[in-house]
Amino acid sequence: MSEDAAGSARETVEAVYRADSRRVFATLIRLLGDFDLAEEALHDAFVAALEQWPTDGVPANPRAWLVSVGRFKAIDTIRRRARFDASLSELADRLEETGATAAGDDQLRLIFTCCHPALPPDAQVALTLREVCGLTTEEIARAFLTSPPTVAQRIVRAKAKIRDAHIPYQVPSHEEIPARLGNVLHVIYLVFNEGYSASSGESLTRRDLSGEAIRLGRLLADLLPEPETLGLLALMVLHESRRAARTTPSGELILLHDQDRSRWNRELIAEGLVLVRRALAPRPAGPYAIQAAISAVHAEAPDAAATDWREIVGLYDALLQTEASPVVELNRAAAMAMRDGPEAGLRLIDAILARGDLSDYHLAHSARADLCRRLGRSAEARVSYERALQLAKQEPERRFLERRIRDLGT
Repeated sequence: MSEDAAGSARETVEAVYRADSRRVFATLIRLLGDFDLAEEALHDAFVAALEQWPTDGVPANPRAWLVSVGRFKAIDTIRRRARFDASLSELADRLEETGATAAGDDQLRLIFTCCHPALPPDAQVALTLREVCGLTTEEIARAFLTSPPTVAQRIVRAKAKIRDAHIPYQVPSHEEIPARLGNVLHVIYLVFNEGYSASSGESLTRRDLSGEAIRLGRLLADLLPEPETLGLLALMVLHESRRAARTTPSGELILLHDQDRSRWNRELIAEGLVLVRRALAPRPAGPYAIQAAISAVHAEAPDAAATDWREIVGLYDALLQTEASPVVELNRAAAMAMRDGPEAGLRLIDAILARGDLSDYHLAHSARADLCRRLGRSAEARVSYERALQLAKQEPERRFLERRIRDLGT
């Protein structure tokens, strides 16, 4: 093979790794029944590809080739270990008898395994990012402002729990899916939220995390196009469509009302609107579908003044019936303020805070401060902005609140 052809083959290996390595990994887990053995087999398969494809040529089906080679490499590894542990010989024999074909739902199996309710929530997120998305331990630690050893420990414990509790590597039955799907969607949504609006730190967003969540959402929607799966994907792409308009070039926060809508991504909006219609088709609509519908109302308004706040309030009413929470109440109160005036919204927010709900939630105090500011009640606005500033951990939000306090004057 010429040098150019060999270089092309190496580029193909790298491209296949980027596009298909996690699919190959998911199949190897199904075949081998062990996360660490599958990771080792994946590595060995790509090393073999780098050695063989430049001289032998790229196989017709690279993914199937990698699965087959990875499986045989794992069998060799097990047979070497069987010299010290006789019980492994039976496992190697069984693996040799098992076919190595890739199944279309292997990634779906992996997602449900990583998000099994028997695992702690933080472990579900870490394991999903590591095993389904392929993020490194260091990348996960940076994203969630924790140490790599802590993340690694969570992943190790989660794998041990899966092994020791004999958690099956499978897609739940049709009867189990509604109960289990919610957990999977919640994990994906947590990943997206951390990427779209980081809980703390110097940057408002983490594009890599929100991008991974959307990739997961698209994968899940392809494999399991349930209404709420489509609703979550719609919600994520509609939020993501605003990314470029959410900050100034220097990283300062721009509120939705003040964003330059010409910078919104129209391709993502078009995708989101189609998904919303599909997600809302069954009745009653689920919470992700309703939240996506709220985002769709904003996306369809040519400017902030044209926003249909009456429809948004109605959608929040529907959301409260399906998933009542103080945060949903807060968002509804903000929408009521836009529809009926700041006094109406302020009464609702004060009632939420009076109950003790959201007393440590900076956005509740920030929303209250904004309504007081609009009503000319500067002293109250200052107190609420200062409370929000005490609670906020994200630097762009803190700088925004500090500007608001300065703008109130003395």
